Amino acid sequence: MKVRIPKSLKKGDTIGLISASGATPKEALPKAVEAVEKLGFKVVIGETCRERHGYLAGKDVLRAKEVNDMFRDPAIDGIFCIRGGYGATKILPLLDYEMIGENPKVFTGYSDVTALHIVFNQKCDFVTYHTPMPSTEFIKREMDEYSWSSFINCVTNTEQKNYFLENPSTQQMTTFVDGEATGRLVGGNLSLVVASLGTPYEIDTKDKILFLEDIDEYERSIDRMLTQLKLAGKLNDAAGIILGGWTNCGPQNPNHPEESLRLQTIFEEILAPLNIPILMDVACGHCLPTMSLPLGRIITINSELKTIEVVG
Repeated sequence: MKVRIPKSLKKGDTIGLISASGATPKEALPKAVEAVEKLGFKVVIGETCRERHGYLAGKDVLRAKEVNDMFRDPAIDGIFCIRGGYGATKILPLLDYEMIGENPKVFTGYSDVTALHIVFNQKCDFVTYHTPMPSTEFIKREMDEYSWSSFINCVTNTEQKNYFLENPSTQQMTTFVDGEATGRLVGGNLSLVVASLGTPYEIDTKDKILFLEDIDEYERSIDRMLTQLKLAGKLNDAAGIILGGWTNCGPQNPNHPEESLRLQTIFEEILAPLNIPILMDVACGHCLPTMSLPLGRIITINSELKTIEVVG
C-alpha cells in the first residue's frame, strides 16, 4: 500500500499546536509558541494547550475533538504536538480516521505521540514525523543546531528521497547485527508500541524497519516489553531494527548492578537471535541531540556500513 507524503511546510504556514496527551505547564506555553514562530510559522493555539484534567490536557472528548478539528480545518497547514506525557491511546476510538486520511498534514511529536503515529501511518496511510516538541526540546537551552536542522529538513522537505539520516558527527552509530534491509519505517517509544498490542490499533511490523527508544524504564521492564513484542511475533516479522536512545534506563538498584542485566545483554539475548540487521546508538529519542524521523517512509538500513537511507 502506498503511503502518502504530506505537503512540505514553508514559512508563513499555520501550525496548530495541540496536546493529545499530558497537560502543558503554564510557563512553558508562551515559550513554545515563540519557538515555533521563530521558525517562521503562524501559530493557532489549541484549547488542549491550556486545559488540565489531572495529568491530561483536558478530557478525552476534548483532546480527540481537537485532533479531528485541526485535521479538518483547511487553514491549518501542519499540526505539532506540544508535548507527550500520557493519554494519546485513550482518544484512539474517538478519532475520525476517514476524515483525517482525506486531509494528510505534517504531524509531529514523539514519546506518547507514538500511539498517533501508528494509527495515522496504518489507518490513514500518510507519513508522520517523529520529532522533538515545542514545550519540551524547543525551549531547552540544550536544543542544538543538529536537532534544529534535522527537524526543519524533515518538515519543510517532505518529499526528499535518496538522502541519509545521519547521527551528529560526535556520536557514532553501532553495528549490532550485520546486514542490509529495506522497508517502511515504523515504531517509536517502546512502551507505546507494546501498549498497542491486542488492540484494534496494534502495530504492523511485517517487513518493516522497527525503530524503538524509551526513557525512565528499569532494565527488567525493557526486557519484559521486548519479550512481549517477541512473543507477539512483532520482532520476528520485522525486516530490521533501529535502536535509539535509552535515557535513564538502568538497574532498579544501582548499588547492586549484579541483580540486573545490562541493556546490551538484554539486546544480545532477545534481539540478536532474530538474525536481522540491527543498528544501535542512533541519536533519536528522549535525548539531545536528536534526529527527526519520517515514519512511514521506505528506508534502507545497512548496519555494517552504519547507514540509514530514505529511498522512497
